Amino acid sequence: MFAIAAIPLIGAMGAAIDYSRAASARTQLLAAADAASLASVRKGSAAMTAAASMNGDGPIADGATEATKLFNAEITGAKGYTLNSVTADVKKTGSNVSSTVKFSAQVPVSFMGLFGFSSVTIGGSSAAANNMPLFIDFYLLLDNTPSMGVGATTSDITTMVNSTADKCAFACHDKSDPNNYYNLAKTLGVTTRIDVLRTATQQLMDTAKNTAAYSNQFRMAIYTFGAAAEKPGLTKIQSLTSNMSTAKTSASAIDLMTVPYQNYAGDTDTNFPDVLKDVKDEIPKPGDGSTSSKRLKYLFFVSDGVGDRINGSPGCSRPVTNSSDPQTGKSYVRCQEPLDPSWCEDIKKNGTKIAVLYTTYLPLPTNAWYNSWIKPFEDQIASKMQSCASSGLYFEVGPNQGISEAMNALFQKAVAMARLTK
Repeated sequence: MFAIAAIPLIGAMGAAIDYSRAASARTQLLAAADAASLASVRKGSAAMTAAASMNGDGPIADGATEATKLFNAEITGAKGYTLNSVTADVKKTGSNVSSTVKFSAQVPVSFMGLFGFSSVTIGGSSAAANNMPLFIDFYLLLDNTPSMGVGATTSDITTMVNSTADKCAFACHDKSDPNNYYNLAKTLGVTTRIDVLRTATQQLMDTAKNTAAYSNQFRMAIYTFGAAAEKPGLTKIQSLTSNMSTAKTSASAIDLMTVPYQNYAGDTDTNFPDVLKDVKDEIPKPGDGSTSSKRLKYLFFVSDGVGDRINGSPGCSRPVTNSSDPQTGKSYVRCQEPLDPSWCEDIKKNGTKIAVLYTTYLPLPTNAWYNSWIKPFEDQIASKMQSCASSGLYFEVGPNQGISEAMNALFQKAVAMARLTK
C-alpha cells in the first residue's frame, strides 16, 4: 500500500517543485514587463514631440519598440525558461500615454514528466500610464502703476525717505521734472519693485524654457496697466509667443508708468475692474492641454492689491475723496480700495486659472495720505488678493523677499497642478 501511495505523493511533491520554478520565472518576466511598460510610457511621451503626432491619438511605434527592447534587455542572461513571445502596445489618448507589455514563455519541468508533461506555459502582462506634459498659455498681467515705484526693500525705502524733502518712499516717474524721484532713485542706486518685477519676469522666461518638455509647450503673453498715465489701461508688452527668448527681450520694456506731472488726473491710475475685464477678453476659452490647439490658460497677476480709480461703475467699496488736477483744475471723485475678488470671477468662470503674486503693500507711516486713506483697509488687501486666485495658486512676497523666486515657484506649481488634475 505504501508503494502504491508513494507514486502520487512523489508526483505531487515534484509538481510543487516544478510549479515553484515556473512561479520564479514568471516573477522575473513580470519584473521585466514592469520596467518595460514604465520606460515605454516615458519614451512614448517623448515621441509626442514630433509635431505631426501632437494632435492625434493612436499607437506610438517608438514607444512599442522601446518597450520590446527594454524587456529583452532585462531578461538577457536569464535561464530556466524559453521566451515564446513579447508584445507591446503603447498609445496616446488625449493627454494620456498608456503602455501594455504582454509575454508568454515555456518552463521545462522535471517531475511532472511522470504525468506526460515536458513543460508548462506561463504568461503575464504589465500596464502603465502617464500624463503627458500639457500645453499651457500664460498671460502675465503686471501692475506697473506708480505705487510699484516703492523701494524694493526696507533699506531702499529708508534711503528714499531720508533723501526726499517730503519723506516720500515712491520713485514717482514725473516727466515734467528732471529731478523727479524716479531719477533720484537711479542716482542713489535704489532698487524699486518695478525693477525687481522686470528682472523676475525675464528670469521666468528662462525657467519656462528650461522646464518645457518640447519647444512649444509653453507660450507667454505680457501686459501692464499702461506705459503712461495719459493712456491708462491694459497694454500689451508681448503678444502670445512660444519663443521665450523673444518674450525675455520684450520684458526688458517693463517700467513704471509715467505721469506728465504731479497729481495728474488726481492720481487715478490703477483701475482694476477695467483692466481685469479687458484681460479676460484677451484669453480664449481654454482646452484640456492635451494638444497644442487645446491649451490650458493661466493668468499670472502680480500687484500690490490697491486700486486707485475714478469712481464709477462698479461703485467704490471705500469712502471716496475729491482730488483735483493741478493744471486743468478738473476735480475727480477718487476711489482707493483693495481689489474686489468678484472682478476675477468672470475670468475663472471661463475656465482660466488665476495665479496671484501679491507684493505686500508696505506701510508708510511717514506718509499722511497713506495714514488717512490706505491704512484703514490695509489688513484686507492680502485676503482679497488670495480670494482672486484659483485654489493653491497664491503667493505673497514682502519686503526683502525674492519676487523672482516666488514667480518661478508659482509657475512650477501651476505646471505641476495641471498635470495632477489630468
